[in-house]
Amino acid sequence: MFIATLIAADRLSSGDVSAAEDALSAANVQTMGRQWLEEDVACDLLIANNPAGSRAVLEGLIPGVDVVVQGEADRRKALLVADMDSTMITIECIDELADYAGLKVQVAEVTELAMRGDLDFEQALDARVALLKGLEEQAIDRCHAERLSIMPGAKALVRTMRANGAQCLLVSGGFTRFADKVAAEIGFDRAIANRLEIEGGQLLGTVARPIVGAQAKLDALLETAAALSLPPEKVLAVGDGANDIPMLEAAGLGVAYRAKPRTQAAADARLDHADLSALLYAQGYMRREWVA
Repeated sequence: MFIATLIAADRLSSGDVSAAEDALSAANVQTMGRQWLEEDVACDLLIANNPAGSRAVLEGLIPGVDVVVQGEADRRKALLVADMDSTMITIECIDELADYAGLKVQVAEVTELAMRGDLDFEQALDARVALLKGLEEQAIDRCHAERLSIMPGAKALVRTMRANGAQCLLVSGGFTRFADKVAAEIGFDRAIANRLEIEGGQLLGTVARPIVGAQAKLDALLETAAALSLPPEKVLAVGDGANDIPMLEAAGLGVAYRAKPRTQAAADARLDHADLSALLYAQGYMRREWVA
């Protein structure tokens, strides 16, 4: 059996759910009933066949509603692996840090190309960090205090999963000076990120090796799952950029969050409307089970 979860950013009506059932029926998908996870927000449809076809039918069917289609078994995950920039937080840290050096436009253009998969991530990171050479170290703390916000739903997602025994790992192509604080604030077990090299209170314009890119993110997922003796089906991964694609493909449920086109195409599901708390509904958590 399979479950299609409909999750609204605003409101999901009974009529919307009926429209989804009718659309599935027209595509020869057999539905076996519905269950509300939260009235007017999230509803499960139990389906008997054709999960891929069901996803194709349901995505974009109801305005403002996301859909996650998956197997009924192993729905609740025991490991979360999450990207940071533009996923768990609302900004790209390197772009905002570059603004303190008067270089945001130049750096942001390269970031966008790298996240879309049009540039090699490691080369793009080196090029952007080189532009920050000579920036005062204190700009990092200023950037964190003045620009960084946690993505809506992130705390509920991580804290609820951990309260139910899951491990939560933050993996970032960004920097430890941001990731360590973000991980602590949200509630992750640990964080992996790149280390900016600093001397005499100024950025040297270099990043310590090895760089945390797509391969490192994938390795972190695989190694953590192996250490916990977890099969891929028990792993949830979420990210937005091209450097997240390998870990999304390796996870039992890989979710593209407000993601670039290539990342959306590679993921098992996409969230374009609802916030990160949608990933709790996707795992079958009812609202009353959430940990604030």
